[in-house]
Amino acid sequence: MIAVRICLLASLLAVSACGGAPSSGTPSTAPPARPSILLVTLDTTRADAIGPEARGVDTPAFNALAARGRRFRQAYTTAPETLPSHSSMMTGLYPGGHGVHENARHLADTHPVVAARLKDAGYRTAAFVSSFILARRFGLARGFDVYDDTLPAGQVERSSRATTDQALAYLGQASAPLFLWVHYFDPHTPYAPDAAVAAQYAKTPYLGEIAAMDEQLGRLVQAFDAHTGRQGTPSAIIITSDHGEGLGDHGEPQHGNLLYQSTMHVPLVVVGPATAAAVVDEPVSTRRVFHTILEWAGLEPADRSRRSLGGGASLAEGGEVVLGEAMKPFLGYGWQPQIMAVEGRQKAILAGKTEVYDVIADPAEEKNLGAGANLSPALRKALDDYPVPSPEAARAPENLSDEARRNLASLGYVSASTPPVVRTDAPRPADMVALFDTLEKASGLFVQERYAQVIPLLEKILTADPYNLDAELRLATAYSSLGQNAKALAAFKRAATIAPRSPDVRTYLALHYARGKDWHQAVPLLERIVAETPERLPAVEALAVVRERQGRIEEAIALRQKIATLRAPTAADLVRLGQLAMQAQQTTLAIESFEGARSKVGPGFTHDVELGVLYLSARRFTDARTALDRVPPSHPEYPMALFKRAQVSVLLKEPDSAARIARARQHADGTTRELIARERLFQ
Repeated sequence: MIAVRICLLASLLAVSACGGAPSSGTPSTAPPARPSILLVTLDTTRADAIGPEARGVDTPAFNALAARGRRFRQAYTTAPETLPSHSSMMTGLYPGGHGVHENARHLADTHPVVAARLKDAGYRTAAFVSSFILARRFGLARGFDVYDDTLPAGQVERSSRATTDQALAYLGQASAPLFLWVHYFDPHTPYAPDAAVAAQYAKTPYLGEIAAMDEQLGRLVQAFDAHTGRQGTPSAIIITSDHGEGLGDHGEPQHGNLLYQSTMHVPLVVVGPATAAAVVDEPVSTRRVFHTILEWAGLEPADRSRRSLGGGASLAEGGEVVLGEAMKPFLGYGWQPQIMAVEGRQKAILAGKTEVYDVIADPAEEKNLGAGANLSPALRKALDDYPVPSPEAARAPENLSDEARRNLASLGYVSASTPPVVRTDAPRPADMVALFDTLEKASGLFVQERYAQVIPLLEKILTADPYNLDAELRLATAYSSLGQNAKALAAFKRAATIAPRSPDVRTYLALHYARGKDWHQAVPLLERIVAETPERLPAVEALAVVRERQGRIEEAIALRQKIATLRAPTAADLVRLGQLAMQAQQTTLAIESFEGARSKVGPGFTHDVELGVLYLSARRFTDARTALDRVPPSHPEYPMALFKRAQVSVLLKEPDSAARIARARQHADGTTRELIARERLFQ
């Protein structure tokens, strides 16, 4: 009877060999285990700088992976910047689809990302990134159980060794199936390879960075293979790059401005289940990383529309047109937008006019075959249909903190602060390469507020590109900040001529007036701007200051509260809000603001006198005692702290209250002496 019950129970759960259970006549087989997946993205790595065909550098770890799986000779990134490119890998979309065209933007939560899909399917998900460019604030952390973007104190990147150490520590306790993304940043400028390889690559430090990174790649892959072996699950690995590096090719020293092979052609190796070792010459896009990972996880089949890179038949059934873009010069300066399309061995770049190259016969793209080249209808249609972003919609976010802007500037990423003037006769970025270095230096100096040094660079830019609205407004701001009023107003006038209807010109002019003795002229401008665009953060901040000067404290408080909804408030923001709320006798808001500031700065907080007074007013006597006891004798308001502490002591009926009153009298100043004399608690 017991055996019968066991067999009946089993029949409810699975096909069984027990008598009476249905049988197909063949033994049942369990579905194959889902693989654990490793994605490694090598920042700033050219296709010709790594792998078995690279010259001048030895990359044994990458070469070993290439021998195990499929190596794609014609892999292309979607954009020559880190955040847009990674956003494409995580969503499967081109930048025209996901909307991230430059660094320092935010990937919208409406776009499904691969980590979230895998997490929902039962995968453990973890990411270890090596640069501030990929900090969680920019939107790629969604779906990850662990998103390690921790950087060394005061730095904006960490070495591949440090990132690998963190990833290996995680692997030691991770369960399967696992999706692990590791991002290495070493080859990004400045090129400063580890001492172990620095001497060997003294003349080519960029390659030295890649050699050092390859060593860490080997450590990581070895540990990942060991992890999957312990877990008894298959392993699947993708190694690719987000973009390359110009190294002077076509006049581009780094990346982000042009669409030539040096920055768009990237390495790509896929090692996974049912993926035979092979070398593939067909052009592919790194956005297909998304579809490949989902196919491995059993979440999407590979077919012609999705085009997994893992070895499905689709690659052999005809290629697709691979696209890419470089919109930074367009969105920053109003130059021609740039779109790339690759089909077979033919690559076209559309930027005002069309360049065409045979990238197999001419990998350096030295011979432009011209617009008259025989482009296929599919390639022409892909170029024509690619969506060019609106400069206003894609503008740089205004809610980045000053620290975030400085971090980006230190990495060479500073976006224009205002949408450009778009015109049909705008220059081609390829014709403006002589300005690239000056533009980068000027942007960095401006963010660092080194205005005297940036002025000659901005003037040089405007001589070569007189319609550059961002440069003109930065020049006006630099003159304004240095107190050179006449030159500032002249620059604002030129900016208004370039863009007569630009709200940014009005905003910057209002900020100019707001910072000087003519601040009252800013009032109507700021009121209009904030009424028209309530989210325009610089205008809201300036109007808050103006309202303080006008003595309209309640309005100033409301504006500062609005600022806190537009960007994360700094400790200084919270202190100022607390002071205003205290002045307006809004005790609860004042306490919350000072407490928020203290939580940000810790022991460096210097406003415990105000906090103690507020606690006392709110009859939070114990909190008042704690705050006032933190005030050091060196504090300029120490006599007031002693006076208030004596009041608290009496109210709490402390045994030493008389001694505290005596001490307050002993250290009294002109203000507290009279207060002590009138205080009834001390009678």
